[in-house]
Amino acid sequence: MPDLLPIRHSRMAESPFAFYRGAAAIMADDLGAAGGPANSGIIVQLCGDAHLSNFGFFASPDRSLIFDINDFDETHNGPFEWDVARLTASFWIAAQQAGIRAKDVPTITFTAVKAYHSTMAAYAQMNELDVWYSRIDAEMLRTRASEDRSRVETRTVERVLETASERDRWSAVRSLTERTATGPEFSNKPPLLVRLPTEGEWRASVDAVYREYLATLLPDRAMLLGRYAPIDIGHKVVGVGSVGLRALVLLLRGRDDEDLLVMQAKQAVQSVLATFTPTEGITHMGERVVRGQRLMQAATDPFLGWVTGPAGTHYYVRQMRDMKWSPDISRLAVGGFLAYAAICGQTLARAHARAGDAVAISAYLGTSDRFAKALVTFAEAYARQNTADHAKFAAFAATSAGGGALTSAAEASAVEASLRAAFNPEIFTATRPNPASGPSAGTPSGPAADLPA
Repeated sequence: MPDLLPIRHSRMAESPFAFYRGAAAIMADDLGAAGGPANSGIIVQLCGDAHLSNFGFFASPDRSLIFDINDFDETHNGPFEWDVARLTASFWIAAQQAGIRAKDVPTITFTAVKAYHSTMAAYAQMNELDVWYSRIDAEMLRTRASEDRSRVETRTVERVLETASERDRWSAVRSLTERTATGPEFSNKPPLLVRLPTEGEWRASVDAVYREYLATLLPDRAMLLGRYAPIDIGHKVVGVGSVGLRALVLLLRGRDDEDLLVMQAKQAVQSVLATFTPTEGITHMGERVVRGQRLMQAATDPFLGWVTGPAGTHYYVRQMRDMKWSPDISRLAVGGFLAYAAICGQTLARAHARAGDAVAISAYLGTSDRFAKALVTFAEAYARQNTADHAKFAAFAATSAGGGALTSAAEASAVEASLRAAFNPEIFTATRPNPASGPSAGTPSGPAADLPA
């Protein structure tokens, strides 16, 4: 979606950390290209974009709050340390940006790697089922805060859990929809939220795609969602690196207008890691995301599935929000960064232990701090390079025709018209390609192609 690239560019230009978030393809190239850092050869399912903002709370199927990785757009198999490198560099960059004292930044970064290391060592001593069922949930965090006897930490944990609990499905309904004379529908707030046409063959086309999506769910969940029907569709810009890809929102209605659910169908393209890692043999990119997420998360959105759009676009489908929460890093002090680094390191270790060989990883890491110290050194150097890259990118964004934010009503209207036109073929094409054909080998891996050389 080229008309949305100015939004992506403006978001990436905001700060070095925002640039880092949108530059997963650049780091994949740095890690995987010839001459890049050596790797262990220990292959696991990777998150692929394990920066600190891609961790947070969300609701498990049993409605308890758990803390886990929450973004798998780039999931792929690869060397375990690539995820660790992505995480540790993000802490260095974010801590610097938040104004943390220079002497504390290495400690924060070290804490993330050390937590990964020690947690992996613990998992290496556990049996496979105990590893599989392990998770970090709200009660565990409450217990930790209580054991530390910190009133401030206890209040912080309770405040975070309360905030996450409030971001339920109804918060998505309230913020994205409005009531009209004909019933609930998405608000139209271009360019970030655009309500798409629902005339003509919309109903038959969307219903057919919806049924195909339901076929990717477990039978009981498919039966439950089968009681809901699509009543409206829109396009909502999300994230940083994903801006420019198609991100549909679908409004479902159950028994009546008081039984609503917002789903997101997000375009899935080839992982930025695919060029540098062994092939997985999965041709549907939405299925790739879903498989990786189900493997790595302790508990997964029960409605996570995939589908091919009428024009052949690959999507993965999930609930919108459902108690999803990640911290505002600009508000974290040293203590907050240290605690968050520890929990993210532990979480990534748990995900890799599920998706790989905890014994092999733990043996490779050994008992010394050599790995942690090496990653801290890497994070410092990478943060320095990222700052330089961001400065060049910000200069490009300020002068490029496609680099600035969409600020005028006329620009927003132009994007709205472009989105509506772009999705007409996507929604109304009568003849669908073979879903098994997948994207061509020459399909770009994503918006990274839009970055300046």
